[in-house]
Amino acid sequence: MSWAGRSAVEIASAVRRGEVSAEAVVEEHLDVIARRDPQVGAFRRVRKQAVEEARALGGRRDLADLPLAGVPVAVKDNLEVAGEAMRAGSAATAVVPEPRDHETVARLRAAGAVVVGLTNLPELGLVGFGDSVHGTVRNPWNLSRTAGGSSSGSAAAVAAGMVPIALGNDGMGSLRIPAAACGVFAVKPGAGLVPRPGDDWDGLSENGPLAAHVPDLALALSVLAADPALAESWRAGRRREPAPRMLRSVWAGEDEVWEPPAPPAEEEFDLRIAYAPQPLPAGLPMDREFRAAVRGAAETLRVAGHTVVEHERRLPFWLGLSTMAAWLSRAAEAVDGLSRPTTGGGTGGTTGNRAEGAGGGPELDRRSRALARGGRVLKALSLDGARGRARWQAYAADQWFGDADVLITPVLATVPPTAGGWRERGFARNALANMRFAPATGPWNMCGWPALAVPIATHSTGMPIGVQLVAPPGGEPQLLGLAAQLEAAHPLVRPPGMST
Repeated sequence: MSWAGRSAVEIASAVRRGEVSAEAVVEEHLDVIARRDPQVGAFRRVRKQAVEEARALGGRRDLADLPLAGVPVAVKDNLEVAGEAMRAGSAATAVVPEPRDHETVARLRAAGAVVVGLTNLPELGLVGFGDSVHGTVRNPWNLSRTAGGSSSGSAAAVAAGMVPIALGNDGMGSLRIPAAACGVFAVKPGAGLVPRPGDDWDGLSENGPLAAHVPDLALALSVLAADPALAESWRAGRRREPAPRMLRSVWAGEDEVWEPPAPPAEEEFDLRIAYAPQPLPAGLPMDREFRAAVRGAAETLRVAGHTVVEHERRLPFWLGLSTMAAWLSRAAEAVDGLSRPTTGGGTGGTTGNRAEGAGGGPELDRRSRALARGGRVLKALSLDGARGRARWQAYAADQWFGDADVLITPVLATVPPTAGGWRERGFARNALANMRFAPATGPWNMCGWPALAVPIATHSTGMPIGVQLVAPPGGEPQLLGLAAQLEAAHPLVRPPGMST
């Protein structure tokens, strides 16, 4: 039986029951990576020692209780993995092994996952494309196009069947953009649910999982959030304690075995859902096939029993300006952070992890230097987006969202552009291309609300189309439940040549 391309839930169940060893599963996935990644470029580093780690996993006394037993995972290369250098897509970061795992990586490993590699991203995660000095991540659906960004390699690795689950982060859409571009699922958790990266972009960035199937996404999120009740939340859109015995220590660090309570009476999963095929401010176009996909997703959920209404208001123009200003200001801080002394290890940031002469020097891409210059100008003029963000967080997001439980929008505004060359282009071309490509994700980072990308259709160009589900704080279970209903109606399709 082939395990590459199987779901994380299937793999973990088989490893727990002794039907297959974690070592065999990891070896098979490493073989798939060796065959497919030379074309895709998802990984900066493939960890051959993952086989030894998988072999050691087989000796754990709690193997039968591990929710991710033997599951191969990929980690975005801006989060610490013990013993590995964290390059963050840059030549300006130091080649120094990290002393410890980031907390999210530690939680995945505690749950039985095996880290098979570190995935590529654009320098410092600044843009929605996947090219860096370490290589260009290409879209498995069309190798001439970008996989999106900045969790580029993580999304491409999942789409190409190289891993069932990957870890990334999202500061302005960096999970949802590549997920939509590559045709996989990704969730940006709401503020406070999952430990953030150390360089969290002033609270804009959240760590989260990408997966090929919603049950895998929910399971990974439950481990990252140390919340076992999220693992099964996709079934009915609410938290529910898992039925099998599981070690509470996997999630919460307590050395005790959890016994499940009596199952609660099932409630109807009936939400009020608004859909916005064109939510962008006036002047920003939206591909007509992406608008149609939003309507199609809304109709699917109406048939599933939800109340569905159209949301006709567009996002305010001032929010777009504030989001752009916040992005550029954070870019300046990320670049300038390379020249500041380190504030501590093991936190998932790039500050202080620098090569000699970094901090705006020649090691940085032209794109990063240009975006940082723009951000410094805005900060000097006190135009860093802070006032607009505070207004959106305090009341404007809630007012614009209305009385719906969940909102459906497009993720992208156009199909992914070409894969390479962006890192050596200047400010205007990169800023304009990012704004045209993915302007619909940043508002939900600005207010800290959860959002989830769902592959739903195929564009006439042959590229996947994703929609975005957004909910107020605490709405992750509802998003997962709706995503599962959409997946059931629109099953995953793998890119050509990536299904076996």
